[in-house]
Amino acid sequence: MKIAIMVLIGYLLGSIPSGVWIGKIFFKKDVRDYGSGNSGTTNTFRVLGKKAGIAVLLLDILKGTLATCLPLFFNSSINPLWIGLSAVIGHTFPVFAKFKGGKAVATSAGMLLGYNPVFFLFSATIFIISLLLTSMVSLASMVSAVLITLSTVIVPFLWPTILPGFNWLLTLIACGLTIFIFFRHKDNIVRIKNGTESRVPFGLNKVKK
Repeated sequence: MKIAIMVLIGYLLGSIPSGVWIGKIFFKKDVRDYGSGNSGTTNTFRVLGKKAGIAVLLLDILKGTLATCLPLFFNSSINPLWIGLSAVIGHTFPVFAKFKGGKAVATSAGMLLGYNPVFFLFSATIFIISLLLTSMVSLASMVSAVLITLSTVIVPFLWPTILPGFNWLLTLIACGLTIFIFFRHKDNIVRIKNGTESRVPFGLNKVKK
């Protein structure tokens, strides 16, 4: 029963549509009606601006972190990754937004933060470097997802202070999320191939003004 309650709370936390609510409350806009039609961080940045984008990013990360910490609050021995995963599912298929959510990147990062803050910082560094090299959030998300998944296998042996011990569940979830992230970015992949994908105004391949 305790596990079921945690999974439900995790899912409901993940289901909070940060981008949609912030857009409607503060900007009188439904972010899903603009840009890519996605309710996640990247589209919020494009449609509503930096302040709204940062707020959504932090809230989406927080959802994953809080869900992952639920076993600690409930004094449960279950692997916290299972509960964190319920928040990722909620973020992607939110009950509060007609099951049309984001692409799971920020909330997955929040799950890592709740599970292992040091590995989260390591993974965030990979994403930032990928973003600076590509100047595309979508491509950086996919590249970093692959590299982080590989890191779950390699890092425990090379840098155990970052990730002590190999955790098969972490690697399994990372593999599944990587496949899912690629699937959710299928339209972005087409635009990347066509050279029409949106770029950020910084990095090696930044948008030219």
